[in-house]
Amino acid sequence: MRIYVDAFGGDNAPLSNIQGAADAVKAYGHTVVLCGDEQKIRACAAENDVSLNGIEILHTEDVLTMDDEPKSILKEHKNSSMGIGLQAVAAGEGDAFVTAGSSGAILMGATFLVKRLAGISRPAFASVVPSDSKPFLLLDMGANAECRPEMLLQFARMGHLYMSQVVNKGAETTVGLLNIGTEAHKGGAVQQEAYQLLKESGLPFIGNVEARQVPYGAADVIVTDGFSGNIMLKTMEGMASMLLKNIKGLFMSNLLTKLAGAVVKPYLGDFKKKMSSDEHGGAPILGVRKTVIKAHGNANRVAIMNAIRVAAESAEADIPAQIGKLVAKAEVAE
Repeated sequence: MRIYVDAFGGDNAPLSNIQGAADAVKAYGHTVVLCGDEQKIRACAAENDVSLNGIEILHTEDVLTMDDEPKSILKEHKNSSMGIGLQAVAAGEGDAFVTAGSSGAILMGATFLVKRLAGISRPAFASVVPSDSKPFLLLDMGANAECRPEMLLQFARMGHLYMSQVVNKGAETTVGLLNIGTEAHKGGAVQQEAYQLLKESGLPFIGNVEARQVPYGAADVIVTDGFSGNIMLKTMEGMASMLLKNIKGLFMSNLLTKLAGAVVKPYLGDFKKKMSSDEHGGAPILGVRKTVIKAHGNANRVAIMNAIRVAAESAEADIPAQIGKLVAKAEVAE
């Protein structure tokens, strides 16, 4: 696989992106193309003793920052480290693109540079999120604040395909609709109509799922509009961070708790790893013609390495083409 990576996207760029790329090359054997200022990339790698073996560089001096308008990816910053990577993948020069840069810009670029698949109403941000029992896929998580019922159905189909192929590796994959109650009549008109569409879709739909059930792994795919999904995701991230902080504080409160902390430290490390989004790579933008993965803005080297892994797995499974066929088949059936 040939994976393009925005070397200058994210809070920890370019170091974490270069380190993650080098780790991915070593771990998975893929070719990684870093997009950005070649002189700065080589200088950063040399200064931090990072090998660039197996890594190519696509040079550009322009960078799209978090302060830039997302739509500038289409014109003013079309040749930024994000822009040239997207264009290269769209042109068939690579299999997938990874960035930790601006969410708005990558969504705009994926939609208008890589372009939507035929029949897709709106691309969706999907995120693999840790839970008590197993990771689940949440979508949409911010791309579409308002959704029509048929869009939620389309998100469910795309999410089910991605989760079953890339994460669950063919295992049974269930779908739930995020709502304020489990009964079919709960929610507004959009949720009620979406419930009926999902029920009749042929998907393994388990019904409505309340927010309190989500952290316990109620379904493999949780479908919702982007407004609710973004709030759900950030609430879970904040709660996980708060819990870990308080657990750490508890074990540092006195000598006795410090001794107890030393005993349970390895287990706490396992728990922290289980709840870390770094292990799950990044969020695919589903509904566009090529694999595009958005890593967290503060992604470290582990998150970037796993984002590259997920990008390669999605490209190997040819998820965009499979989604295209799925949508075409659904249109014929309807």
